[in-house]
Amino acid sequence: MLELAGIIILGILAQWVAWKFKIPAILPLILIGLLVGPIAAAYLSDNGSKWIEPVWNGSKGLFPGDGLYYFVSLAISIILFEGGLTLKRSEIKNVGPVITKLITLGAAITFLGAGIVTHYIFNLGWEISFLFAGLIIVTGPTVITPILRNIPLKKDVSTVLKWEGILIDPIGALVAVLVFEFISVGGGGGFTKTALMEFGKILLFGTSFGFTFAHALAYAINKKLIPHYLLNVVSLSTVLLVFVESEVFAHESGLLAVVVMGMVLGNSKVKNLKELLYFKESLSILLISILFILLAANINMAELMLLYTWKTAALFAIVVFVIRPLAVFASTFNSKLKLNEKIFISWVGPRGIVAAGIASLFGGKLLKHGVAGAEYITPLVFMIVLGTVLLNATTARMFAKMVGVFLKNSDSILFVGASGATRLIANYLKDKGKRVILIDSNKNFIELAEKDGLEALQIDIYDDTLTDNIELNDVGYLIALTGSDMVNKDALNSLSTAFGEHGSYKLASSKEISEATESERKNFFTPNDDYINLSEAYRENPAILEVEIKTAAAYNNILELFSKEEKSIPLFIEKGEGIYLIPEFENTSEAKENLTLSYLGKELFIKEK
Repeated sequence: MLELAGIIILGILAQWVAWKFKIPAILPLILIGLLVGPIAAAYLSDNGSKWIEPVWNGSKGLFPGDGLYYFVSLAISIILFEGGLTLKRSEIKNVGPVITKLITLGAAITFLGAGIVTHYIFNLGWEISFLFAGLIIVTGPTVITPILRNIPLKKDVSTVLKWEGILIDPIGALVAVLVFEFISVGGGGGFTKTALMEFGKILLFGTSFGFTFAHALAYAINKKLIPHYLLNVVSLSTVLLVFVESEVFAHESGLLAVVVMGMVLGNSKVKNLKELLYFKESLSILLISILFILLAANINMAELMLLYTWKTAALFAIVVFVIRPLAVFASTFNSKLKLNEKIFISWVGPRGIVAAGIASLFGGKLLKHGVAGAEYITPLVFMIVLGTVLLNATTARMFAKMVGVFLKNSDSILFVGASGATRLIANYLKDKGKRVILIDSNKNFIELAEKDGLEALQIDIYDDTLTDNIELNDVGYLIALTGSDMVNKDALNSLSTAFGEHGSYKLASSKEISEATESERKNFFTPNDDYINLSEAYRENPAILEVEIKTAAAYNNILELFSKEEKSIPLFIEKGEGIYLIPEFENTSEAKENLTLSYLGKELFIKEK
């Protein structure tokens, strides 16, 4: 009981430390696991036993027999399902071909390169070498996301790394499964017909089970066949059912099944999808915390000592600094990505939970069967996992600045609210070359925004996942245009730090327009208009018009004219390559001449004086 409680407490403590110091949680989790496991047994324990013993050894331990490996398999299935839920087809319009090549051509280059290098450096058999290579194909989302969360990057770069991290997990697992089948079924004879048939079964049953059960669960949720209070637990049990049933029909196909299920469900019109994501995210955090400590603690000091050689450093260097860049550059050839973006993607390739989990799973099984070299699988994979995470966590931000992908000017715009007027304004800015994102809790508004070709998220300002979204790292302007003054105020209070680097603005209330100080007016979207004025101007003429202004006197006269006209609202000043809100422009040193003013609503016939 003490050991089990200790794992959970230490795991959550490690997660908090990771959040506090902005590092991937895998780093403190593995270090804690090694401390309470092999390090404690070798140096800290009086009787030479581990403080936490994952496998029952006759007198102490948490899991009897193969219990640990069954737990690891089920936990990884839930983690991969949660990752699949977050994948949206709309995110890969610009970089879809790059992602496809990374998880196919790039994976093949990593597999072949790492397998050959491992064979010759460590003098291991081809089967074990390629099993290791299959396991390190993966770049886990649980480690990439924390690394990128605090680095402002272009959306395409963040999207490539995010999608690669999630999609490559089951592919790496499948490749490892194929090699494992060759070793187990082929009797060490290499590429056998039996092993190939097993792989075909994995693809067939994994995809069919995942696709079918995803649609079945979506149907049940939308038709309200599941009561609300049972929604999360029924979804969890369905995931476990899909994993187990797929495994029954084709051994090792469960991982593919749950990823396919998550992707299909995440891209279907399912009610309460947010609740599923929240529940699965919390469960995944708990499972990851437990898993990494268990798997690291399960390693023995003798296995760690196998790494105490120059060969380990050589293998790590070649995998990270040669094979990864080669895979990325081959996959991004003739793409829209720039050279510096390709170099950065090459640098960021941390391995995560799936590599560590399946390494422990297969390594343990092969050791029991007495396969030569199997003792190297788990420690080598953990070395790659820990090394890549440590390298990327400590250098990614600095490296982004060195190669020039660190966005100095985060000029994308986040709109809180997606009403008709806001969508019109967003489309205007989009046509001007700005990246615009709309958020709203109103599903209909979001659907209309997406029909207009706008980036839109159905989410409210109080959702923690909003500030954790790595694809919003390039946002530098926050504009709150909802009909609720409280929501607008809360949006600026809670989101300005994350998204308002260059400015945070909101619609003023009618009371604020008459009573606000000059300092407060600097955060107004327009000087003299509230949500009612904005809505009426939109109804009067749902179009944004432009007027050329030559002199400073004309500029002042026109603004005074707008203050008297309730059905026309001044929006932006365009001068040179810059586009400014009126309050923002007032605070610049730009001359108030030779500019373009855009406005919404009733057309005004303006004559310069």
